Amino acid sequence: MVLQMNDMLRKQQLTFMVSNFIAFTLIFMIFGLIIFSIVQSTLYSQADKELQAFQEKLESNFPDRIPKRDSPDDMPFLKGKQPMNPRIIALKWNDKGKIINQEQMGSLFYETYSEDISFDKSKLDVLTNISIDDSYNYRSLLFKNKNETNTYTQLLINVDSENSIIRNFEKILIICSMVAVLLSITASFILSRKSMKPIVNSWNRQLVFVENASHELRTPLTIIQNKLELLLTTPNEKIVDKFDNIALSLSETRRLSKLTTDLLTLARADSSETQIVKEKLDLDMFIKDVCTPYIEVAELQNKHLQIDLQSNVEISADKSRIHQLIIILLDNALKYTAENDTISIKTTAEEAKVMIQVSDTGMGISEEHRKHIFDRFYRADQARSREHGGVGLGLSIAQWIVGSHQGTIKVESTLEKGTTFTIKLPRF
Repeated sequence: MVLQMNDMLRKQQLTFMVSNFIAFTLIFMIFGLIIFSIVQSTLYSQADKELQAFQEKLESNFPDRIPKRDSPDDMPFLKGKQPMNPRIIALKWNDKGKIINQEQMGSLFYETYSEDISFDKSKLDVLTNISIDDSYNYRSLLFKNKNETNTYTQLLINVDSENSIIRNFEKILIICSMVAVLLSITASFILSRKSMKPIVNSWNRQLVFVENASHELRTPLTIIQNKLELLLTTPNEKIVDKFDNIALSLSETRRLSKLTTDLLTLARADSSETQIVKEKLDLDMFIKDVCTPYIEVAELQNKHLQIDLQSNVEISADKSRIHQLIIILLDNALKYTAENDTISIKTTAEEAKVMIQVSDTGMGISEEHRKHIFDRFYRADQARSREHGGVGLGLSIAQWIVGSHQGTIKVESTLEKGTTFTIKLPRF
């Protein structure tokens, strides 16, 4: 069973790791694509603005013709205006897809590169990318001339530098993506280990809980079974003759009933099934009522139970759970004190909290055992605990009750001098 559980945990960890890796990879990919798109659009946006500005300038200043880049006849149109952008090449097309301003382009450009430029009316008024001679990259804007019939103007602006930046950025992005993938694997492994840690701890606690519970349940069941079988061997005996066997069976039955109740309480606490129902509670009066029967119990054991209630406040708490808390601490104090020892319970009020102290002058708890007294099924003195019917669940339940009220519980103890449990609960 343990091997099967280990295999299951490893598979679950692998599932977590793969899920985290996929999530991280998708995040990095989306993040990289967004950055790449922003960089690309930002680099091309300036070139696009220059093309659109050139188009507006042509349509407003030169409605009938495209100016020659070095023509003196066109200079009057530029007086008082911003000069034409030297980066931009303007091509004029007729409706048949033939360039009709060769003389303005320059013979070298026209003869060398005109065949690489195509006329595509489907891309009218759309900014596009074109490549000339597979070496030079341009942004292109094709539009119809407003004051001429069946003629078009195509503006080209070189974006080789922008493309170079984009290619370099692509390389950097690819390298960063590889690094990100490695980081994703590492982070996924670490996170999967951390994610599995509470599951493993919970499983280990459950194993210990089940083993201890099985052990504690088996002992009273075995005693009851043996005593009942012994009674069956002498069916004609009178009850008075078998009183010890019957009494022991009843004692173990009560112990078994208390154990199952405590186990059920802790199981519900672990699953958050048990709900705390708070109500207004006069703390001093409530503790006095709880402690009254224990004064007589302490006297019967030649012990002293002292009550010092000075909080004089009402708190908001679950009455049944606070009752259970006080009973657990008083029972614990009575178990581990000898004759003539003193047990005291004290309450005081602070600004926003109330303090409950349960002290005794008993045997005390060593530092080694004090670290574990709130652990389930932990008993500092196995023989003494068995003698008094303890199974090591009481203080675990007490800690849960205090925690469910957003309070704290601490223990201070000195061997052969006594123990003090200090509880602080919020007043509201």
